Amino acid sequence: MKAFEHKPAAHCENGVIANLLRFYGFDISEPMIFGLASGLFFSHIPFVKLSGMAVTSFRTFPGVLFSRISSRLGFRRKIKRFLNEDRAMQKMDEVLLAGTPVACVVGMYYLPYMPIEYRFHFNGHNICIIDKNSEGIYTVSDPNAIEKVTISARDLKRVRFSKGGTYPLFGQMYWIETVPEELPDLAPIIRKAIRKNCWNMVSQPKWIPYFGVNGIYYLSKKIRTWEEKMGARKAAFNLAQVIRMLEEIGTGGAGFRYMYAAFLQQSAPVTGIPELNDFSKRMTEIGDLWRDFAYKAARVFKKRQGEQYTYNELGDILYQIATLEEKFFRELKEVV
Repeated sequence: MKAFEHKPAAHCENGVIANLLRFYGFDISEPMIFGLASGLFFSHIPFVKLSGMAVTSFRTFPGVLFSRISSRLGFRRKIKRFLNEDRAMQKMDEVLLAGTPVACVVGMYYLPYMPIEYRFHFNGHNICIIDKNSEGIYTVSDPNAIEKVTISARDLKRVRFSKGGTYPLFGQMYWIETVPEELPDLAPIIRKAIRKNCWNMVSQPKWIPYFGVNGIYYLSKKIRTWEEKMGARKAAFNLAQVIRMLEEIGTGGAGFRYMYAAFLQQSAPVTGIPELNDFSKRMTEIGDLWRDFAYKAARVFKKRQGEQYTYNELGDILYQIATLEEKFFRELKEVV
């Protein structure tokens, strides 16, 4: 296999895609990949659990970024899942032997090179396997790591079929089969991607309250009742879950807003729409509000003296964010 350049990234799936594309000679920034894949989203799903508590997400569902970016840029992709663990490892070795790097979706908890404090049962982490030596040790490009790392076949099999977490894994692997000679004109693709992202955020039917801007309004309403309905201890744990999803998993809710702001700024000269620079600034300010929410939510959870915030105040911040994001995406749709 030719040399694989590893670069750390803010978010694992974006980072894997960026490193894969660079391997094939296409250097596209992480924000541009995220935006081209219409990656910004919000969902709060009480019937899907992580560690027994509702899942809150600030981006599209795992796997969507790779599928969208390859379709929009004209890359032929392959995605496979398995029931048999040995067959999953065998197929991965076959692709590697052909000189093709393979991305895998794994559980974070049992990754041996991951610091213990960062391990938890999250079955949606993306890594790229780039080589296997004669002793059965795999070289890994993990966007969370500064340098390339290694993992044994036993450990890799374990994380590819990790139990627990939000959902069980089935050894999912994906790779690029063929690439075009050159990238298509990005301007119309960017416009299409922005329109799709606007639709995702503000066109969800009102009777589905969990997704897009609806989901932020929904969480704003529900968070005010947590302490009364759940009790102080359980409410605090649920709040901690939202904070962790916002600040620690992937690049976090505020981080994804900052990334989308960077995408809009990079898109302004490409599309010839200078107004995107103003929208970039507005999205950055929304990201700041998400950070403010995380800060105050952490104070509610820790009950720090001198900074007594309440669940109602957190609900107010979420309502403000929902209002701003709704206005933002409706106006952005009109510009593109």
